[in-house]
Amino acid sequence: MPAAPTIRREHQMPEGTTPVPVAIVGAGACGLTAALMLRDAGIDCVLLERDAQAGGSTALSSGFIPAAGTQVQRQAGVLTDSAATFAADIQAKAHGDAAPHLVAAYTQAAAPALDALQQRHGLDFELLQGFLYPGHSQLRMHTLPQKTGAALVAALEAAALRAGAWLLTSAQVHELWADDRGRVLGLAYQRPDGRVEHLACQTLLLACNGFGGNAAMVQTLLPEMQNATYAGHAGNDGSAITWGRALGAGLADLGGYQGHGSWAVPQGALITWALMMEGGIQLNTQGERFHDETAGYSEAAVHVLAQPGGVAYNVFDQRLLDLGRGFPDFVAAEAAGAVKHAADAAALAALLGCDLSALQHSLHGTALQAPYCAIKVTGALFHTQGGLDIDARCRVLTASGQALPNLLAAGGAARGVSGNAVWGYLSGNGLLSAVAGGYIAAQTATSTQTAQQTHIT
Repeated sequence: MPAAPTIRREHQMPEGTTPVPVAIVGAGACGLTAALMLRDAGIDCVLLERDAQAGGSTALSSGFIPAAGTQVQRQAGVLTDSAATFAADIQAKAHGDAAPHLVAAYTQAAAPALDALQQRHGLDFELLQGFLYPGHSQLRMHTLPQKTGAALVAALEAAALRAGAWLLTSAQVHELWADDRGRVLGLAYQRPDGRVEHLACQTLLLACNGFGGNAAMVQTLLPEMQNATYAGHAGNDGSAITWGRALGAGLADLGGYQGHGSWAVPQGALITWALMMEGGIQLNTQGERFHDETAGYSEAAVHVLAQPGGVAYNVFDQRLLDLGRGFPDFVAAEAAGAVKHAADAAALAALLGCDLSALQHSLHGTALQAPYCAIKVTGALFHTQGGLDIDARCRVLTASGQALPNLLAAGGAARGVSGNAVWGYLSGNGLLSAVAGGYIAAQTATSTQTAQQTHIT
């Protein structure tokens, strides 16, 4: 069983410990992006991944990254988007509750980050077109042709290895070593056979995501989701928060998270919200619509869980079925039997087990046409959006607002740009924080390394 995350107070690492300029805990989109930018700057780095292969929350996502002002956007004819417009969309969704300094930093960094990944490292991004995700005023979702998070991680990992980053898999970091001033000296990680190894570092980046997989933390911090299906990665165990607290770090936006109101049951598969944005509806088992589906899929999780049995049905037609089949996750869910078919309203009412008149009332005014399709879904918790408090350079801050000497955090390990509630999550905020945050953290680590080398010289 892996050891619990702890801090060990020491003045130096064990004799003979291998040193590295930058250590990165977590090899998802955040850690891998940071590693690529560090290698571009000639900085050596080691990624430590708890699993046997890179992945994390990124691999479980759809892999869509929002960014404004990219070369891909311009080539697709989207010429009016900007970081300022993107920032306004984020704050509108969060009702002004998102951290302004991070909103500005991330929206400004996202485009150069994606351009760098494409131009310098061969990631073949394209613009997701045909519909807007909730809250976005422009087409700005970037994806690889495969349209999966697993493909995104695989491309980032291959690029990082080509660039000379070191990746240690099956290496679960459980202990940070730090001196009395809060400077991180290095870390200890456990191998599958129980062996413990050490690594010294000059800068540490926590890119190990949030606390969605820690049931006790969820119960305390997100009580409305304590009984929800957890559809995130098991590695989101709150380690960053535990280490941060022990070092005196501040915490922020712990009530923010990404839920999803479209988790197919019993298949356990994500159903794209594009169906809802293009005219699909959600009905409870009584045949009633119960929320505005276009408001967002994150808060939809709470609405769905509040329905009888904590379930609902995504209802759509042939036109939207064809749209869904353009997404690999949907194709897999359909192959697993998630999509049920009904020739007419009476058959759909029988499928849902509801009164026909109630169903007809719900269908009235929609553009849906028979035959109908339905998928039984529940609300799920995907990942958290709160964590260590950081500045615009991704430096971890103490409770009094001072930067810790050499500790960085980004992605789900840190506070994000979704504010402090489920409804603040704008589609793609998770990967925005990961990619833009990894990009910025690498810049901060590079400037620190450069300053140290100049001092030594």
